[in-house]
Amino acid sequence: MPLGGNRTQLVATVALIASMVIWSASGIAIKQAMVVLQPLTMIILRFTPSVFLMFVIGILCRRSELFRLQRIDVRDLPLFLIAGFCQPFLYYLLETYSYDALNSPTVAEALLSTNPLFSPLFAAVLLRERVTKYNIIGILVSTVGMFMLILAGSTDFQIGNYWGIPLAFAAVSAAIVDSVMMRKIPARYTPLSIIFYAQVISLLFFYPVWFWREGPSALAAIDWTQLADISSPLSVAVISVRYLTIFSSVIAFILFCYALRIVGVTQANAFNNIRPAFTALWMFLFFGEHLPAAKWVGMLLVIIGLFVCQRKPSVQGKHT
Repeated sequence: MPLGGNRTQLVATVALIASMVIWSASGIAIKQAMVVLQPLTMIILRFTPSVFLMFVIGILCRRSELFRLQRIDVRDLPLFLIAGFCQPFLYYLLETYSYDALNSPTVAEALLSTNPLFSPLFAAVLLRERVTKYNIIGILVSTVGMFMLILAGSTDFQIGNYWGIPLAFAAVSAAIVDSVMMRKIPARYTPLSIIFYAQVISLLFFYPVWFWREGPSALAAIDWTQLADISSPLSVAVISVRYLTIFSSVIAFILFCYALRIVGVTQANAFNNIRPAFTALWMFLFFGEHLPAAKWVGMLLVIIGLFVCQRKPSVQGKHT
């Protein structure tokens, strides 16, 4: 079976798919939240409660191997600092301004989805992970499928400010470096501990930027009485932020961190190509968006590519 030669591999695969399903709806939630909330305010309202929630989980699950909260050894602090700075802080900051600079959301999404293409290079150089021909072929096939999912039927290709292009690639690089740091953090740390401290560190960077760019006035300008109406844009925005907090910022990050430390950076990031497929399905199921044939073909290519990417090379010279 390509997607898991043993139980641990299978669990990691399921965790990766679950995290991608959750993150595939994040873009929809972000767009709904930003109808009312400014970008940095939305990020603060998303990650501050997620840190508190993980702290509570860590306290309640002190004996769990996956969810107990541990102290950081001072020798490992640089790894946590780099991870927290790269993502969420740097990635979400660069992503936000990339979307703002590029007129076309389609182009921005395509550029920001190139993570799997560059992951093998970072993993080979920084972690000395072995990159097989199956990894490369699978990533290329699934990436073709990913671009078909994003670009098929889209007409909004006006670039806008070309600075958005390097910003998007910088965001992708930040996300990959974060994956590398999570992989390098010693195995004795639980996934919850890694994500908790990374988000705490990111908030230490986010809050000064938020005060500088938006600040408490952004919260004061909101008419909070609209919450009385469950169908109001503010109520929808608050529900969307709660989804981002609980599912995208806690559950999905922990699942991805757990799986990444088992399968490695290259194979874990290859699953990012499946996110547009699930996003397209969400839009089809809940918003009635038409899916042209090219998108269905793209989904098939993504799935085929992921199976190929996870394939283990045969051992040469082995006889039965």
